Amino acid sequence: MYRKIFALILSLLLAVGIIGVMLWRVWGDLNAALQYLHPVYLVPAVLICVVAWFSRGWRYKVILARLSVIVPTVFATACIYLSQTVNLLVPARLGDLIRIILVKHEYDATVSQGLSSIVVERVFDIITVAFLGLISVLFVLNVPEWALSLIVIPLVLGALFFGVLLFMGRFSSENKYLGYLLTMLNEVKEASLTPSTAIILFFSSVGIWIMDTIICVSVSAMFNQEIPLAVVLLAIVAGNLVKAVPVTPGGLGTYEASLAIIFELSGVAPATATLIAVIDHLIKNLITVIGGVASIFYFGNWVVPEMMASIKRRLSDSGEEDV
Repeated sequence: MYRKIFALILSLLLAVGIIGVMLWRVWGDLNAALQYLHPVYLVPAVLICVVAWFSRGWRYKVILARLSVIVPTVFATACIYLSQTVNLLVPARLGDLIRIILVKHEYDATVSQGLSSIVVERVFDIITVAFLGLISVLFVLNVPEWALSLIVIPLVLGALFFGVLLFMGRFSSENKYLGYLLTMLNEVKEASLTPSTAIILFFSSVGIWIMDTIICVSVSAMFNQEIPLAVVLLAIVAGNLVKAVPVTPGGLGTYEASLAIIFELSGVAPATATLIAVIDHLIKNLITVIGGVASIFYFGNWVVPEMMASIKRRLSDSGEEDV
């Protein structure tokens, strides 16, 4: 248990450290960059962010429906808000597991259905982001090799994953754990590989990530920067693919660093690039937290003790060895 708590503290310190180094590096130029601030562009950024979250909720509703769990869009959106809020506090995306508790408590879904819904959502997110990154590369010169690798690797892994799903249904096992895995993969296949569902999930995912990019465009406009859309898209792609590796809670620090590097390489002043990256993520995270708090009231008093118990159980796994 103590090792896991230490890892949690270390990941938080790493996130703070990365952002701290970014700001320290351009500290002398921050005041000049802030002179160009136009707060009016904050309004569309916030509005689009809220629409994007409800779009995520609608997509999650579709995924759950394919698993025979019928929920309203508001419930699905609240699930995502709350799980993402927890992800901002703990590493390794443990917040995602909160959704399993929510759909089980409110709609009697199985653990397998909860896990399968998360896998489907994450796979479509990563593949769609990588696909958009591949398109953006066609319009951006001198793309760094690390960014190309970030884009290609998820696409290859995604193709392999869907290739494995195609063979699901042909295997069975009497082993408890292997059988559970096969059941979950069959559910993932059912929820994602029918032509109509795949089309809906793909295009809704594309829309969600385009909105995420437009938020960053609005933040850029706050600093009077007309960064090409393809560059902003590439930055968002890089930031979210790096963020997918749960090194820090919610990708704090790693996301901002990825965006700032791409913007600087495109010719944006370091201080301005840093401010755009930090404020973009700050807006998205603040909306997430506000939505997460509202979701607690939506679900009721039972949800906080249940979440705390779940997180404690996760931190206490193999606790006898850790103490």
